[in-house]
Amino acid sequence: MTRQSKSRPPEFDAAFRAQFAELVRWRRDVRRFRADPVDSTLLERLLALAACAPSVGLSEPWRFVLVESPARRLAIRDNFSQANKAALEGYGSERQARYAKLKLEGLAQAPIHLAVCADETTGQGHGLGRQTMPETIRYSVVAAIQTLWLAARAEGLGLGWISILDPDAVRSALDLPPEWTFIAYLCLGWPEEEHDDPELERHGWQERCEGPVEPLKR
Repeated sequence: MTRQSKSRPPEFDAAFRAQFAELVRWRRDVRRFRADPVDSTLLERLLALAACAPSVGLSEPWRFVLVESPARRLAIRDNFSQANKAALEGYGSERQARYAKLKLEGLAQAPIHLAVCADETTGQGHGLGRQTMPETIRYSVVAAIQTLWLAARAEGLGLGWISILDPDAVRSALDLPPEWTFIAYLCLGWPEEEHDDPELERHGWQERCEGPVEPLKR
């Protein structure tokens, strides 16, 4: 007999929907953090919510690594510095000057550092849905990160995703298992300032597209 859920589905009223829309708009990529600690029970609650994200074949492939070692954190900061320098040199003079003024990480201030990986060899889910598209394992991890991002914002926390890193150097610095694919390095903490617009837009790097997204029709 198939097990059926006996839970009564929730009713999301107009007020909740409006608040959810506001939550989505206020989910920002945070780079400026206060040094105040984040309670470990709050972090556990956020990770539990992240684990409610959808995953291909119910594989739940996300693996979170809490980076606490000062030496490992320093290695990540050095990694960023080298990658950021290389990225800066790849721009022309005017764009390079703009890039140099941007704050692109909060590694020194954020109390929590999380590396997020995808377990490519997990047997959970028995391969369902990923025999034709194996990359959906990684997409599932990204869905968990987005869920964590919204959950953190709902608690007043900020999250920043740092992509200006050499993935192989991250793997080495954190001694990650070979079957895990590095997906993201996240900084989590209490934001130093609050904005509902992207920092890159605020500092003249790129304006957001205006208007609704128009789907391509076939």
